Amino acid sequence: MSQIPLFQKPKPKISASRRLYLKMALLKKAMTMLETDKEEKKAERKRVLAERVPPLSLSGLSLQDLQNMCKELAQQTDTVDEERYDIGFKVSKNEVEIQELSQKVFELKGKMKRPNLKRVRVSADAMMSALLGAKVKESVDFKANLKTVKKEEEKKEEVTDWRKNVDAMSGMDGRKKLFDN
Repeated sequence: MSQIPLFQKPKPKISASRRLYLKMALLKKAMTMLETDKEEKKAERKRVLAERVPPLSLSGLSLQDLQNMCKELAQQTDTVDEERYDIGFKVSKNEVEIQELSQKVFELKGKMKRPNLKRVRVSADAMMSALLGAKVKESVDFKANLKTVKKEEEKKEEVTDWRKNVDAMSGMDGRKKLFDN
């Protein structure tokens, strides 16, 4: 008698060949879309550069005019670098904020996975310095602070010759010794 599992997977409504065909079609479409996006970005970049940086005409300029033009270009590059730095800082700040918010959303959903922790051997001094910070400067000897407990040693009866014992316990004095102990 073969066992039938309680929960069987339902059969897919699409055949494997059809699923593979659709997957390939989606990949081809995605590749063409990526290529068109790259071309559009290149064209946009060329357009913006042509708009922001007009072509230089250096013919017929005197030395003083060339020096003034160099100073103007240096000032423009400085302002562009400042803008780039400001935008980069805003972007990094926004990325951090997005990451924090997505972490909060993830925690609110309650699907937080605990990472596997590794066992680490830490000495008592290292643990105290980690817990208390720089407050603890001298090393703490925990074993010295423990109370010592002395165990009472059980009295062991000496094994002697049994004949001497019998002689000592015989008579009324021997029975009296048994009851006294």
